[in-house]
Amino acid sequence: ITTWEGGVHLTYDQLLDSADQEGLAVKEVSLSTHDGLIRDKCIAIRKDIPTQAKKACVLAEELEHHYTSAGNILDQSKTENIKQEQKAQMWAYNKQIGLSGILSAYQYDCRNLHEMAEHLDVTEIFLKDALDSYLLKYEKCTVIDNYMIFFEPLGVVDMNYGIEQRRYLL
Repeated sequence: ITTWEGGVHLTYDQLLDSADQEGLAVKEVSLSTHDGLIRDKCIAIRKDIPTQAKKACVLAEELEHHYTSAGNILDQSKTENIKQEQKAQMWAYNKQIGLSGILSAYQYDCRNLHEMAEHLDVTEIFLKDALDSYLLKYEKCTVIDNYMIFFEPLGVVDMNYGIEQRRYLL
């Protein structure tokens, strides 16, 4: 099975431009319980988020809520709200990392979560959550182009060289 998942990775500024093109206003404000929220055509991002990478991860997810969610889903005790949250998260993971991002980290010779997150310009928590989601989605492994990605432990095989050439990323 050949699978391809995005991984276009957009910077915070590029995501702001994308939001603007969609007619969405993004404001950095004081938020006490969430890093980001969307309501109608307004996205609020917690203003004291310390890094551009973290802001990009939050904004990517809020943009995906614009495309994939309906109504107020803050109450995560409701199954439908949980599903909408997970869908937006997966879209954000695919946009900011994707299988192509895992391959890029492999080709860049990243050897641990920190190096991968730095290379992909995402937070380690966002990357870990994405990898956990990919493990649930794909189970043991998936194929992209001529590479096999294993999710537990995370590793990549260039199928031109065979399984004995598997290199572990984590």
